[in-house]
Amino acid sequence: MPKVAGVRFRRAGKIYYFDPGNLELNAGQDVIVETSRGLEFGEVVQQNKDVSDEEIVPPLRLVRRIATETDYKQLAANRQKEKEAMHICLEKIEKHRLEMKLVDVEYTFDHNKIIFYFTADGRVDFRELVKDLAAIFRTRIELRQIGVRDEAKMLGGLGPCGRGLCCATFLGDFGPVSIRMAKDQNLSLNPTKISGICGRLMCCLRYEVDHYEFSKGDFPSPGDLVITPHGDGKIISQNLIKKTVLVDLLETSRHEEFPIEEIEKLPPCEGRKME
Repeated sequence: MPKVAGVRFRRAGKIYYFDPGNLELNAGQDVIVETSRGLEFGEVVQQNKDVSDEEIVPPLRLVRRIATETDYKQLAANRQKEKEAMHICLEKIEKHRLEMKLVDVEYTFDHNKIIFYFTADGRVDFRELVKDLAAIFRTRIELRQIGVRDEAKMLGGLGPCGRGLCCATFLGDFGPVSIRMAKDQNLSLNPTKISGICGRLMCCLRYEVDHYEFSKGDFPSPGDLVITPHGDGKIISQNLIKKTVLVDLLETSRHEEFPIEEIEKLPPCEGRKME
């Protein structure tokens, strides 16, 4: 089984496997690794471990070295250059009157390429912009269009809960989120209530989905006829967290909440007689 180390290049970014060679790497160490873009500066988040061949996406590239003082100085210099490149690119975007929003700029560690991340409503003809940037920086230029969720992940911020955005603090990948998840959790379907600052459905809607799907197996559904300590009734709604149901009592037309242990679902034949 090959030995690998997990390396991340951005906070809450995706984890990539690299060959540690003869290095004994531990989580928290900074390293220089070979990538398809050239040399890159990353952080070890998974120490050396053995994995199966199926878990590896070839080719498995090498960890060159543990970061040195010189590497840290170069990283700091790159960060300063990124700020300057951001300012220059914004001026060029305004000059060419392009309908695009510049989000971030990234220098590869070895200065082999500069990547400009941007958002836009549609396709953007940035050929003239690339020519201007290449003439100024004299290196390879890449303009990469990203989505609004990626923008939120890069920029960070506070969510409606008051905490740092999940995507910017610990989520490595975006999972699919659907309106069905909000419905299953009996949440308000008001877009302003269930959308994040990116304008898309909040990632946290999927955190409790498995619990709700598992719990629903023990619950009667809305509309089912049941026997309660206060008489027969019809289920109005469920509360899967409290493990209770709201029942419309047929004799008194009152609504009462009962733990599911205190109710019994009527067999289909009896239910038809009551209706």
